[in-house]
Amino acid sequence: LPVAMENDIYMDRDKGKNEVAPTKPTENQGCFTKFRKGVRSLWATRQTEETKGNRELHVKTTLRELIIYLVFLIILCVVTFGMTSTTMYYYTKVMSDLFLDTTHESGGTFRTITNVDDFWKFARGPLIKGLHWETWYNNEPLPPSEQGYIYYENKLLGLPRLRQLRVSSNSCVVHENFKDVIRECYDSYSANLEDKTTTANADNYTAFAYKTEEELDGSSHEATIATYSGAGYVQNLGKTQNESLEVITYLFNKLWITRGTRVLFVDFTVYNANINLFCAIRLIVEFPATGGAIPSWDFRTVKLIRYVTIKDYFIMACELIFALFIAYYIVEEALEIKKHKLSYFKSLWNILDLTVIIIALLCIAFDIYRTVEVDNKLSELISHPDQYADFEFLSYWQTRFDNAIAIAVFFAWVKIFKYISFNKTMTQLSSTLGRCAKDLLGFAVMFFIIFLAFTQLGYLLFGTQVKDFSNFGNSFFTLFRIILGDFDFHQLEAANRYLGPIFFMLFVFFVFFVLINMFLAIINDTYSEVKGDMANQMNEFEMTDYFKRGYQKMVDKLNLKRDKIQDIHETLKHADINGDDKLDFDEWRQDLKTRGYADGEIEALFAKYDIDGDRVLDKDEQIRMQEDLNNQKAALNKEYDELEKTGNRPGTARRASSRISENDDSGDESSEMDENGSKSTRSGRGSNGVSYEEFTVLSRRVDRMEHSIGSIVSKIDAVLVKLEAMEKAKLKRRETMGKILDSITETDGSNSDEIKREQMEKLVREELERWDSETSFSPSGRGASPSSGSSARGVRARSRPGSGQHGDYYDSRGYHV
Repeated sequence: LPVAMENDIYMDRDKGKNEVAPTKPTENQGCFTKFRKGVRSLWATRQTEETKGNRELHVKTTLRELIIYLVFLIILCVVTFGMTSTTMYYYTKVMSDLFLDTTHESGGTFRTITNVDDFWKFARGPLIKGLHWETWYNNEPLPPSEQGYIYYENKLLGLPRLRQLRVSSNSCVVHENFKDVIRECYDSYSANLEDKTTTANADNYTAFAYKTEEELDGSSHEATIATYSGAGYVQNLGKTQNESLEVITYLFNKLWITRGTRVLFVDFTVYNANINLFCAIRLIVEFPATGGAIPSWDFRTVKLIRYVTIKDYFIMACELIFALFIAYYIVEEALEIKKHKLSYFKSLWNILDLTVIIIALLCIAFDIYRTVEVDNKLSELISHPDQYADFEFLSYWQTRFDNAIAIAVFFAWVKIFKYISFNKTMTQLSSTLGRCAKDLLGFAVMFFIIFLAFTQLGYLLFGTQVKDFSNFGNSFFTLFRIILGDFDFHQLEAANRYLGPIFFMLFVFFVFFVLINMFLAIINDTYSEVKGDMANQMNEFEMTDYFKRGYQKMVDKLNLKRDKIQDIHETLKHADINGDDKLDFDEWRQDLKTRGYADGEIEALFAKYDIDGDRVLDKDEQIRMQEDLNNQKAALNKEYDELEKTGNRPGTARRASSRISENDDSGDESSEMDENGSKSTRSGRGSNGVSYEEFTVLSRRVDRMEHSIGSIVSKIDAVLVKLEAMEKAKLKRRETMGKILDSITETDGSNSDEIKREQMEKLVREELERWDSETSFSPSGRGASPSSGSSARGVRARSRPGSGQHGDYYDSRGYHV
């Protein structure tokens, strides 16, 4: 019912029946204009809107940005974590345990390979048995339809492949003293030193034919010693154990691995349909120019077929929403760049926004490419099952895709600080780092000079004996590990009995005890300064205050409705003065008028229940109104119960009004609100305006401001009139005395008359100078403002007796004004 009063009040405003108009009706606007403004508001941010002068608009915009960004962050996390699971780790572990830790006939594993012979033992044993599971655990043979699975669950895709790269003979220079003894020389691997010769082979093997990277559709690989191209000598293994063993034996007998061999790759891919994961496996054995063998490996467990289960399709829907968010943020950043031009790029947060958007666009592009390429690969694999299934390139870029998404998620979480920076507590990190940036930069130069000196020293002293110092990069990170307490002192001591301990002690003293503590001191001192400054700094906007205001407005609205319902109840009971059980409009209006309601809402409410239009509410119409009031009262009680559960029971409308007056106004206005609170809060809230209660408070404020300004203006007018009168009097006196001087000067006479005229002229000039001096330095000019509180500070005094000048003014102390 009160809601109807609030809405209907504006219908009667055009008829002139409403006495108070809190708001003006909005002008009609075209649909296109409204649509354009609505669309434009979707991208309203603190950088596109003028929020500096409006703190409430600032916090509303910040909250809106934060809520939208949190939704985006949730979608991004769902998409990211939907791509990975703990199953991937266990899948990788199972595959690595099988091919890296299974022992061969001599007791070694792939991890322990140290020479060519160890590799052939591994290839004839654990490799062949791991690739081809042809019997059950009880040694019963598997049917042909169930063969080709590793661990009975992981389908081997295509055929495994062996590939090696060689360097050509005499690729290095032998010293003259050894040329007669050493006939061949094989340098370390380099792409321009590759051996590309093809040996004729009568057998049906491809192992001795060199193929380029383009022919193999391969890609380079970075191993332990060097980075190797995608070319080389390749040979596919068989579909069964016997076929693969036959290939291995043939290559072993033909000395496929030579002195020029620098690396050998074993590549294959498996797919587990139970968990919908691919595992691209590459086992690498490098044969350096020093001799021996160095094993390494690469297991890439990836999810290349993305959409299979219901969960996968849910992730796909989230990916589409993620793409829409990226499009939304592209438009937002474009608007900000358009407004701020090059100054946009001065903000670190804007650079972070662009970084996230660029990473997201690259990931979306790769997602589309991967989906298409996987379909093509699988189609080709189904049509040619006896070929090598090359998923190495896709798996490599899938891992890069996962890394990019991880970086994007990291940046996205860091970006939350952009939206919570309005609170001074949340800016401690950025303020501390920003304030000590110059000190840290100077310290970093000093730190890295000493640190790199120790890095070079460690590499040169221990690089030939200690693995952790075997190259400059390892030495650099080893020293960082020493700072964190991860070191092996005995290795250094064993490498150099004297210089090892000296190096260790000097490094710990200068870096750990001196430089690290200087670094902490810079951070600590700056943080103390920032903490002290923030103690005296006000928050840009207290978010809790904003929510408290919103909650208080809701409580006041409930109280307002309750009081309206109570007033209408009382009117129904007591407005029928003549006791005829009929309530005519005059009785209705008179009672509600005394309760502070406007004619417009009185008329609107009465017309709503006066069904027959006779300007009288009969018994049935009053009962109908009473039922509506009871229903609304029950709804309000339910809302009150919900508020009570939060621990904040709202007060009455009068208390709410008093609180508003205490917060917004002072002095007499507070008392006015206390006395008239029950009346001033009766009017409803329009569909597009403010409440009557707020309008009344604002009206009183405006009245008081007008009164104060009016008094100030009247005082200024009085001062201006006074100054004008003073100026006129001054000019008039100067004009009069000037005429006297002229008349005296022009008069001829005797010497005595001449002397008199000189004396008279001297006196008049002294008088004029005295008047000028009194006018410029009179006490009224200095004492006007401190004088006591009459309406005009400089009092217009009585004319001095005998003055004869109507323009003379004197202050209360007798000084000339």
